[in-house]
Amino acid sequence: MPAYKAPLRDLQFVMHEMLNAEAHYQAIGAEDASRDMVDAIMGEAAKFCEEVLSPLNQVGDQEGCTWNDGEVTTPTGFKEAYKQWVDNGWPSLAQPTEFGGQGLPDSIGNVVSEMVSTANWAWGMYPGLSHGAMNTIELHGTDEQKEVYLSKLVSGEWTGTMCLTEPHCGSDLGTLKSKAEENADGSYAISGTKIFISSGEHDMAENIVHIVLARLPGAPEGTKGISLFIVPKVLPDGTRNDVKCGSIEHKMGIHGNATCVMNFDGAKGFLIGPPNQGLKCMFTFMNFARLGTAMQGVASAELSFQGALTYARDRLAMRSLTGPKAPEKAADPIIVHPDVRRMLLTQKAFAEGGRMMMMHASQMVDQVKYSKDEAQKKEADDLLGFLTPIAKAFLTEVGTEAANHGVQVYGGHGYIQEWGMEQIVRDNRIAQLYEGTTGIQALDLLGRKVLMTQGESLKNFTKIVHKFCKANAENEAIKPMVTQLATLNKEWGDLTMQIGMKAMQNREEVGGAAVDYLMYSGYAVLAYYWALMAEKAQATLDAGTDEVDFYQSKVTTAKFYFDRILPRTAGHKGCMLAGVDSTMAMDEAHFAF
Repeated sequence: MPAYKAPLRDLQFVMHEMLNAEAHYQAIGAEDASRDMVDAIMGEAAKFCEEVLSPLNQVGDQEGCTWNDGEVTTPTGFKEAYKQWVDNGWPSLAQPTEFGGQGLPDSIGNVVSEMVSTANWAWGMYPGLSHGAMNTIELHGTDEQKEVYLSKLVSGEWTGTMCLTEPHCGSDLGTLKSKAEENADGSYAISGTKIFISSGEHDMAENIVHIVLARLPGAPEGTKGISLFIVPKVLPDGTRNDVKCGSIEHKMGIHGNATCVMNFDGAKGFLIGPPNQGLKCMFTFMNFARLGTAMQGVASAELSFQGALTYARDRLAMRSLTGPKAPEKAADPIIVHPDVRRMLLTQKAFAEGGRMMMMHASQMVDQVKYSKDEAQKKEADDLLGFLTPIAKAFLTEVGTEAANHGVQVYGGHGYIQEWGMEQIVRDNRIAQLYEGTTGIQALDLLGRKVLMTQGESLKNFTKIVHKFCKANAENEAIKPMVTQLATLNKEWGDLTMQIGMKAMQNREEVGGAAVDYLMYSGYAVLAYYWALMAEKAQATLDAGTDEVDFYQSKVTTAKFYFDRILPRTAGHKGCMLAGVDSTMAMDEAHFAF
């Protein structure tokens, strides 16, 4: 398994040089979050992830979780690592001080989350899901609910889950059947079965707080009749609630995390938020989870790149086509070969570009939560809503591509479990499915975020890109990138208009174009971030620096992205404009005979 090394220099580059984190924190009232503090936090998190979590990654994959009569035992070392995590105060890092948190902004917590996710994704899901539960209770819970649950969740003594999916329905929650009937004391009896519940049962914390969707008697049909409930494993009075893990799934990857079937047999629950407004309240959790899932794509690209780079430098095979590069050895390291470099640079471009996208999105989360400027808050919220489906779907798609490249660099060894590269592929594959598949995210982006706003959400972003291109139109160092980006930026709007016109005649055109539109958008967004990083890196080189190699690698990777990856948009454009006719023409009976 690749030994994870936290990319601290790149995290510092993004946080401080690209996003000016210290000024950002001062602007939102988090003056204590100085550069020295942020760097210290990142350094300590790196040690924990490298020394404690990374060695457990392959252990979790090989051992998996075990189930016995409703109880789940996590892999060797997971429980002890979680205790160390809690003892060191990590769960409280970016949580409100009134509930025992340290009060730091979400973006600092997300830097730590990236390191945790890359070092050991399966382990990181246990504390990771608690953040969504905390945010949901903080925003929608009563004062009493906050008092009972938040301090324990913030400290990490308790963990949280989200319980949405049922055996007969996945993302289509309008058909869920779980019921909630009011008890005499004002609580509710929750009955039903939920499946695919990550971290639904485990031995790492003394209590698990389930955030559950269910229907009240007489509730409207569909999504308008869903309510949200807090259902703890152990009730506030210390008695065991009637919720039990019926089994755990035997799955492709993330073996170290328990994916549970949860049975609610008249379990006591407490309404959170207004009746029949549960799905709206749950979006607090879901939007957080979507960004968290996007992080998995970045983590997979980073870990696979680290493993592939180490191997490519050591593995000897054949000679360079332009003559031996290591004549003293039996063959050249495979990093000299163009195709291996193509794969490594693709991984690097997705990992570092994705990191920039995620850290920028994290700062928008900060602004939405803490900014006193209502105009700035709305601008950040609108932009975040536009970028969230792109980040979730695009970054997980290219994360899997990067992980597959990692296997390919190793050749046959990449297919063997002991090297750990195939585990990254298996672990990341779920990221394209949960919190809404790529297709669902694409429909959200094109149908709801773009077309339903008459393109305004897209314009919010393309205006930012346009300003950058205009400001750098005569910047000779990056002029080819700027020209390409400006052309793509205009084409993006033109394509949106063409699809919208077609959709007025046939609504199926939206579904037919959606995934290609999302991938096109993802490549365009990443191009903007790479152009930003190239501009900054080149300016630093021109000013003089002792870190020439670091900054030159940024410029070179940006050029590779624009030359070898961004042209993929042409294929997606062709698919979008081809229309939906051939997709829908075949009679269902003709798919197989």
